[in-house]
Amino acid sequence: MSTAAPAKPRPACADEDPELFFPIGNTGPALLQIEEAKAVCRRCPLMESCLQGALDRTESGVWGGTDEADRRRMKRRAARQRAAA
Repeated sequence: MSTAAPAKPRPACADEDPELFFPIGNTGPALLQIEEAKAVCRRCPLMESCLQGALDRTESGVWGGTDEADRRRMKRRAARQRAAA
């Protein structure tokens, strides 16, 4: 019987340059940077919890496979659904 604690999942972004996830702007070269950051997120075992944290904290940059515009749309959609219920 092992007494070692189970290994925690490691975020895919841990070995990436943090600047990748905080592009300047959302046009031109920043669009490619955003897509590269989202690609890192898509292979991450913590993507869902990262996204939820970003929604809770209203983060800037790319988190949980989404950029700021994606998260704004998600929040507006959730608000419309709550209002319709």
